[in-house]
Amino acid sequence: MKSYRYLERIAKGFANHRRIEILDLLARDPELSVLEVSEKLGVNFKTISEHIRRLAVSGLIMKRSEGASVRHKLTQQGFLILKFLRTLE
Repeated sequence: MKSYRYLERIAKGFANHRRIEILDLLARDPELSVLEVSEKLGVNFKTISEHIRRLAVSGLIMKRSEGASVRHKLTQQGFLILKFLRTLE
């Protein structure tokens, strides 16, 4: 069993409606930059950047450098969390 602190970090990672929206977007359209996520959701760049940072710290998304750009996609754990959240709808 994972430690309770580890589970808390994951839960805090998706404990925001905007971060859940980002998870859903990346599930449908992976490999997006922060700018692309910001534009698609119509939210301020800095706000999205902070949400993506928190998702990455919690292990729900991964970052990949592509030249000057950084691309983001869900980790396996991110997919599992999104699947769990959909059961709550």
